[in-house]
Amino acid sequence: MTVPLYRPRVVTLTTTIVALTALVAAGCAKSEKDQQTGGGGAQAGQVVQTPTGSAPSCTIDKFGAAKFDPKSSVIGFSQSEKEANPFRIAETASIKAEAKQEGIANLRTTNGQSQFSKQISDVQQLIAQGAKALVIAPLNSDGWEPVLQQASAKHIPIITIDRKINATACKDYVTFIGSDFYEQGRRAADQMIKALGGKGKVAILLGASGNNVTTERTSGFKDEIAKKAPGIQITFEQTGDFAREKGQQVTEQMIQSHPDVNAIYAENDEMALGAVTALKGAGKKAGDIKIVSVDGTRNAVSQIVSGWIYAVVESNPRFGPLAFQTLSKFLNGEPIPDKVIISDREYDSSNAKQSVASAY
Repeated sequence: MTVPLYRPRVVTLTTTIVALTALVAAGCAKSEKDQQTGGGGAQAGQVVQTPTGSAPSCTIDKFGAAKFDPKSSVIGFSQSEKEANPFRIAETASIKAEAKQEGIANLRTTNGQSQFSKQISDVQQLIAQGAKALVIAPLNSDGWEPVLQQASAKHIPIITIDRKINATACKDYVTFIGSDFYEQGRRAADQMIKALGGKGKVAILLGASGNNVTTERTSGFKDEIAKKAPGIQITFEQTGDFAREKGQQVTEQMIQSHPDVNAIYAENDEMALGAVTALKGAGKKAGDIKIVSVDGTRNAVSQIVSGWIYAVVESNPRFGPLAFQTLSKFLNGEPIPDKVIISDREYDSSNAKQSVASAY
């Protein structure tokens, strides 16, 4: 976003120097939110894997919805978590930007603030306000029956992004758009095997319970380690709730209770960054304990450059274009698969420095 600058009519040399100094300082002290909401470079967009989907494709007739014009209709977006997490910041920004690009004038957004009961209430209010379609980033995978029943009664198409809802595709919702979380876990394990040379002790910072992301990133990681690196032991695992502060706390506990741990698998970047803070506080040096995480935030990729994080598997949050393209295809009668899986990159020492600008 371009911010207009106030320019006084008379500018002294002193004023110019002060202004430039302030500008440089502001650039160096940008908040995480400021850093994460930018464009993201040429590789910012999501790429769909081929093939995708496993169930029979869903059409508007099969779903039982009526065609409508998204530009003049109410479209609801439900965000799950407070926008302090870079993933959520970028995700919401992408939805809003694409809605504007598509000329959708009545996009209504809500935020569950990491409270599942609030998110359920938010979506029910969107339905009551006449939403013709819903894009939902679910906090939990279970417990959506009240919303699904109300949406089904009005034949409102639902697209879920980044986390799945445990329900029936083309009956309760149209499709899920997101990453292959099991594959992310496997790829993180492969990076961990390289980091440790196939031998060592690993701690896992688990994501929040109650959603498929945590379950699949964990099982993918463990299965790959068991298959390829029996010399690696998982000796500690505890939830960090996908939060930086909790990741720091859990890592501090781990350092005390398991001082022989060689590496940390963090199931998102925020917990990894919390772990970095804990390791610094314990007097560790960059690289003493290898860290592999999932997300691809700009701050985490920067820590690869500094040596504190070994590798990051991307989980691209820029769902706006793909979500609205999928809705448009659905409304035009095209078949939509039950899941649209995106292709994610990886960051390590070979590409991190040149990739920081395109991270979110």
